[in-house]
Amino acid sequence: MTLEPQRPVVLCLSGHDPSGGAGLQADIEALLAQGCHAAPAVTALTVQDTVDVRDFRVLDREWVLAQARAIIADLPVAAVKLGMLGSVEMVETVLEIMEALPGVPLVCDPVLRAGGGGALGKDEVGYAIRERLLPRATIATPNLPEARILAELPEGTPEQCAERLLPFCAHLLITGGHGEEHEVHNRLYDRAGGCETHVCQRLPGSYHGSGCTLASTLAGRLALGEALPSAVRSALDYTWRTLRDAERPGRGQYVPRRLPLDFCS
Repeated sequence: MTLEPQRPVVLCLSGHDPSGGAGLQADIEALLAQGCHAAPAVTALTVQDTVDVRDFRVLDREWVLAQARAIIADLPVAAVKLGMLGSVEMVETVLEIMEALPGVPLVCDPVLRAGGGGALGKDEVGYAIRERLLPRATIATPNLPEARILAELPEGTPEQCAERLLPFCAHLLITGGHGEEHEVHNRLYDRAGGCETHVCQRLPGSYHGSGCTLASTLAGRLALGEALPSAVRSALDYTWRTLRDAERPGRGQYVPRRLPLDFCS
């Protein structure tokens, strides 16, 4: 038995990536690094590696509801992180789950495309996330390609996407790094008109699981009681370090190193 303070619990509703680079494993590792306890509920199973997604299957909603209800009945959930949902039905399932967690921060990572380009849901999933989930979210964390899907602006700039999406969500973090710019610009927008740009050095290569790492870290920082602007800065800084130290276990993208090499020693 330990007498140390209890770690805050983050409920993760995400897909399983068998390569271990993204999805629930990314959530678990990033939350452990923040000093949080991850409670993972599987929303979907995927066939993917570090190169791309080949197939996926969304779980039956009753299974997802049963997982989440068991966690909520037993553990004091301090924040919720959303990853891959994959279907409109799963969007509605998440809303039902959140009814049991009034006031709990919700970080929505709208996973619509894998890093290798493969689709992780049909077009109507993006519409359902925008119309139904974003109003419940504390913050959404799309990359620019995902923001364009959500905003239905195929060539939209970050500012144009934010203008379209902020009526639906109070805070929006649109991450950069998908172009050829020498610096990465991550832009935090709020409904009141505020915009805070976080610039970081662009790293070589491409990465599998960076979005999952960022969103779960942000959920962990909110669960720890950190204010949102500070939590965003903490999450961006931690995520950049995991990319700087990334490794390449397979033939495809690099995988963020979310835990130090001596974590279990």
